[in-house]
Amino acid sequence: MVTQITKGVKITVRTQFQPVHSRPEMRHFLFTYRIMIENRSEYTVQILRRHWFIFDSNGEHREVEGDGVVGQQPVLTPNEIYEYESACNLVTDIGKMRGVYQMIRIIDKENFLVEIPEFKLIAPQRLN
Repeated sequence: MVTQITKGVKITVRTQFQPVHSRPEMRHFLFTYRIMIENRSEYTVQILRRHWFIFDSNGEHREVEGDGVVGQQPVLTPNEIYEYESACNLVTDIGKMRGVYQMIRIIDKENFLVEIPEFKLIAPQRLN
């Protein structure tokens, strides 16, 4: 689990390897990640966009960006928490991700970025 706070918004990430949905012999490793977004600021905020940087241990790098998270653009009042789960596939059994959320403060329409801390994607067999 990794955690980071940017401008009063706390991001916590937990990851899990999905062996049932992975096919190592076909170079397909699936990982899920659960993200908890906690608004610790005094303002109501909304998630507008996300931008991911995905790194595979074979040297491949890709970026994914788009509106909202899992098809939503949630609004979080002060002290509200929003959680979601998504997935990432790699061609190796180890990698990492990091990113940013573009958010807006509802009261004054100020846009700002919230860092998603870097997290590792490691199949358990790599740890033995």
